[in-house]
Parts: sequence; structure tokens; C-alpha cells
Amino acid sequence: MPKYSVVVPFHNEEESVTALYDRLKAVMEQTGESFELVFVDDGSRDRTYRLLREIAAVDSRVVIVKLRRNFGQTSALAAGFDHSQGDFILSMDGDLQHDPSEIPLFLAKLEEGYDVVSGWRARRLDNMMMRQIPSRIANWAMARLSGVEIHDFGTTFKAYRRELIQSIPLYGEMHRFIPALASWYGASICELPIKISNREHGKSHYGISRTIRVFFDLLTIRFLLKYMTRPLHFFGRIGLLGFVTGGAITLWLLALKVFLHQHVMTAHGPAMAFAGVLVLAGIQMIGIGLLGELQVRHFHSTQHRAPYAVDQVIRSRSSEESLMQ
Repeated sequence: MPKYSVVVPFHNEEESVTALYDRLKAVMEQTGESFELVFVDDGSRDRTYRLLREIAAVDSRVVIVKLRRNFGQTSALAAGFDHSQGDFILSMDGDLQHDPSEIPLFLAKLEEGYDVVSGWRARRLDNMMMRQIPSRIANWAMARLSGVEIHDFGTTFKAYRRELIQSIPLYGEMHRFIPALASWYGASICELPIKISNREHGKSHYGISRTIRVFFDLLTIRFLLKYMTRPLHFFGRIGLLGFVTGGAITLWLLALKVFLHQHVMTAHGPAMAFAGVLVLAGIQMIGIGLLGELQVRHFHSTQHRAPYAVDQVIRSRSSEESLMQ
């Protein structure tokens, strides 16, 4: 079993595949420990998969996971994590913007006892208005909402202990929030400044639309961190408030009708309608909370379902294994 696993998702990165492999192999061989390189082809339409197969044919330490279509970076990382075997797992982008020579710094932090080591792009090279400012706002909000005091949640360049990363469900675009999710499990987290190089080939797959979606994910993460296992506590409070308020208004109107003989529908028609809406909405919110509790129970009692579909997995056998067959 390898000690280290390096997971790299690729999507139309044919110009970077060979160069990144050469750099990763040189760095990992210098560690003196066993390792594997898990390369995930996330539905590439260029020569990326062909080049990855050629690499795996000559190096048994390379594992290729080919997804049936482009599922996105989070699902590609989840596929890589699921098919990795190392005790320590490191992830990075496949576009050569992350420097493999910094990997030993991440591994050293893991050896010190940290569960998650997150890269920090202290000096970014991308567009100030379209990328840097929205990213800083999102990172600040994420730190406040999650209580994890790190500067950069978005970078893929991170290292994890195997037992931790396998306990975190990944779907949607949740890979950037792994430190926040890990904090829910009581993980020890540290941050490491990293260098970002200019993209050597191809085009970036990120745009302002993805930055906007991050803000919606912030609401999801906040809810998950606080009410992941008790959704009724969230929806039930809102429902109870609406039900009690609507009920109080209804009792007041009933008192006016019984004791003062007022024509409630004429004098207080809007208040009656408002009370009815509050009572109905309160019942619905409590019902949603109960359904959420059922979903939580179902989640903890069923098998894990992966957010991706694998087409092929190429794992070459070592020469010793071949001789034993």
C-alpha cells in the first residue's frame, strides 16, 4: 500500500499532462516513500486520456480514472479520493499553476499531526475585479460562517489524512469547502502559503458565474455545519413561530367576534387572511423539518452513493505482482 496518493483531475489539459507527470514523479521520488499518482480524466474531449493511458502503461504507480462525462471538479476529486490507497492524500490542479516542488511542505505538516493542510494563494495572478475581489469576499464570509480561520478556501492544492477525507461526502461544488466540512468532524487544520504560476497552456475553466454560485454554496455550508443532523431544529423554529403568531391573531379575532360581536371579516379581513397564512406556513415548515429528519435517518442507514460514473480504471500491476501470477 502506498503511503502517499496525489490526486489530479484533468479536463482538456493535453498540453499539461506529460509535464505535470514528470514534475510530480521527480518530487515524489525524492520523498523516499511509496506513492501513487491518481489521475482523473473528467470527460476530456482532447488527447488527455490517451496521454494518461500512455503514462500508466510505463509506470505502475499511476492510476487512471476515466469518468463517463464531465461531472465537474468536485466529482472528479471524489472519484480520485475513492480510488486512492495512500495514508496521506494530496490534491492539486492539472493546469501546472500549482508547483509540485511544494508538495513536501504539505506532507511535512501532515506528519506533524494536522488533518488538513490548505494552500493559500497569498499572491494571486488572476483578474482583480472578476476573480480576486469576489474571492476575497467569499473567503471572508466563509471564515466567519464556518469558524475556520483560513484565508483561502477555493484552491484545490490541499493535503488530507485518508480517514478524514473519506468521511466527508463531496457533491455539487463542495470541494472548496472541505476545510469547513472537516471542522464539523473536529479536524485540525493549518494553512500553507503557495506560489501560483501563470497558466502555461489552455484556458481557465473558471468564470464570474462560478464565483456567483459560491455565495449560494455559503448558505448551504452554513446550514450543513449547524443543522446537518437536526434539520427540525431549523425548520421547526420557523414553523413554530409562524404557527404561534397566526394562532394568537386568530384567538384575538375570535375574541372580537364572540365578546364584542364585531364583523371580523369586514373589519379585520386582512388580519384574518394573514393569520391563516401564518398557521398554514407554520405547519408546512414543521412538516419540512420532519421530512428532513427522515432524510437524515435515510442518509445514515444507506450505502454511500458516488456523485460520478466511472467508465474505466487503469491500475497497472507492479513487476513483482506480475511475477507472482
